[in-house]
Amino acid sequence: MKVKKNTIIWDWNGTLLNDAQICLEGINILLEHRNLPGLEMERYRQIFTFPVRDYYQAAGFDFNKEPFEIPAEEFIVHYKRLLPQAGLFHDVHETLQGFDKLGIRQFIVSAMEQQALEQSVSERGIRPFFEAVWGIEDNLAFSKVHRAKEMISRFGIETHKTLLVGDTLHDAEVAQELGVDIVFITRGHQNPERLIQNGNLHLPDLKSLVKFMI
Repeated sequence: MKVKKNTIIWDWNGTLLNDAQICLEGINILLEHRNLPGLEMERYRQIFTFPVRDYYQAAGFDFNKEPFEIPAEEFIVHYKRLLPQAGLFHDVHETLQGFDKLGIRQFIVSAMEQQALEQSVSERGIRPFFEAVWGIEDNLAFSKVHRAKEMISRFGIETHKTLLVGDTLHDAEVAQELGVDIVFITRGHQNPERLIQNGNLHLPDLKSLVKFMI
């Protein structure tokens, strides 16, 4: 990364918001209701992916018996109920504040539904750090690429000076589509073994991220 970065696009779930545990709890409720085996966290992080339909199939859901939309919407009900239990990772506020003081532009692009995302970010007291917070239009989480492209255009973001920070391989797909660099934080929804493939840049937390931006 030879060009000095002036912008960060943050993923939300699993990168800033520590919500893998409540996602595991939610999916296990759905599995139990269908008499399917539950997941442990290790297995969850091995199979979680986008589009989430593929993850549901890997978890054991049979879409010949019911359409994907039924468990997807059911999961959102449980996720919203459990969401107050999910806080920010311990180093988030300090990191956002540090980048803010450096004059670095900060945005969020998430596969969370737009209204729920805005509420979730605001309730955790960090909304002022971001120029914009962009989620998707519905709860089915197919992809956030198109929303990211819209945001790039709307806010005149210089892609060659932008870093995307995320926790899943889908974030790498988004970064590639946008033409921006990617750094993985390996404590979220996918395990490090998946994220480090192909020599992807990865960090265990946010403490050392600032050196990539200055």
